[in-house]
Amino acid sequence: MSFLADTIAALATPVGTSAIAVVRASGPQASALTRAIFRETPPPRTARHADYRDTHGQLIDDVLFTYFAGPGSFTGEDSLEISCHGNPFIAQKILEDLLGRGCRPAEGGEFSKRAFLNGRMDLSQAEAIMDLIHARSERALAAAHQQLRGSLERKMNELIAILIGILANIEAYIDFPDEDLPAEDRELISAQLDKLLAGTRQLLATSHYGELLREGIKTIIVGEPNAGKSSLLNRLVGRDRALVSSEPGTTRDYLEERIILGPHCLRLIDTAGLNPSPGTLEKQGIDKTLEQAEGADLFLWVIDSSRPTPTLPAALAGRMTAGNTVVVYNKVDLPPAVCPSQNQNFPETKISALHGDGLEGLSRMVINLAESFQVKVGDDLIAINARHSHALQEARLCLESAKAKFCANIYSELVASDLRGALDFFGQISGKIDNEKILDLLFSKFCIGK
Repeated sequence: MSFLADTIAALATPVGTSAIAVVRASGPQASALTRAIFRETPPPRTARHADYRDTHGQLIDDVLFTYFAGPGSFTGEDSLEISCHGNPFIAQKILEDLLGRGCRPAEGGEFSKRAFLNGRMDLSQAEAIMDLIHARSERALAAAHQQLRGSLERKMNELIAILIGILANIEAYIDFPDEDLPAEDRELISAQLDKLLAGTRQLLATSHYGELLREGIKTIIVGEPNAGKSSLLNRLVGRDRALVSSEPGTTRDYLEERIILGPHCLRLIDTAGLNPSPGTLEKQGIDKTLEQAEGADLFLWVIDSSRPTPTLPAALAGRMTAGNTVVVYNKVDLPPAVCPSQNQNFPETKISALHGDGLEGLSRMVINLAESFQVKVGDDLIAINARHSHALQEARLCLESAKAKFCANIYSELVASDLRGALDFFGQISGKIDNEKILDLLFSKFCIGK
């Protein structure tokens, strides 16, 4: 593409005062820029200490600079990285000088876009960079690292290789219609189609886990009024986020906070108390609780252990299972009431949100449930995003249609057409498509300098 002839420059670290700042330039003039500014082009990947002087010879800063020769650089082009003192004024002066020497300002995500277009990574790896930058937990970080190192690319290459093999076989018989497809070949193609469908469905099964990693596990705190839900939220968050009162029904709307628990990020939501006889405003709060429960991944059912165990609304109870719920008996510092075991076999624990007792045990239970949400594809932790999910869903439909037509002995041309459709959707994941608008939309979400 013609814009690759430009040399681009941008600040590669966040704006603001810090110990250091990094300014990055990439493109065909990077080598000449290095010589013009520093009077030398050192061996690639070798850091040098030097003065940075502008085109008028004015000293801007003493810096470390590193030259990267293409194609062995991040972008696949000649590149220059300059580490200066983290005064925003200094970094801006260096950037302005680079622009004055013929560079143009980089667009959002343009360095990563160039790496993709120069074959340094596929599209799924480029997206992994964004996941890496925004990872909220250890698990999200691990998934981003694996995708950056090609876990999804390898799986897609396996599926594409199988699909191309099937297409080649079928299209050979389209080109030579007088030849009948032997029975053994039909059995092989049918088995390969089943393998393709299984692999596609396996990847699709990671879609929700990918959402959990990127957004956090939606964890709803439910229970009757004054059971201690807000006190538990405050304990887990580590500060007084919610108002706490001995008066029942203090929480009328839901509150949301993100916390890190072990290797997981939780979207912790405190909800209105489930009063069986609510007033008008209280009922609106309960309706919001039930709305939030619709998309919940994990429930913390807080029960006042000094009172009889309440009954949950049917709509809420139907969403709660032993695999997504922890029963939290609160107020263990008070004389206990008779608390019958929950017939649903929910994991149970006892705490005092007031004094902080039992929180470690609760945390372990929540972490164990969160671990069970993890989906692996072989040895790889793969967590596809919404774009991957859409492409895989469409590919699955094409493959199912091809399988049905193949088994019904419908014309091979129609089977091949479905398979080519699946191949196109597979190609959208790795980025082997000619659609500049999709690329521009994707990379525009990156920050400037990345």
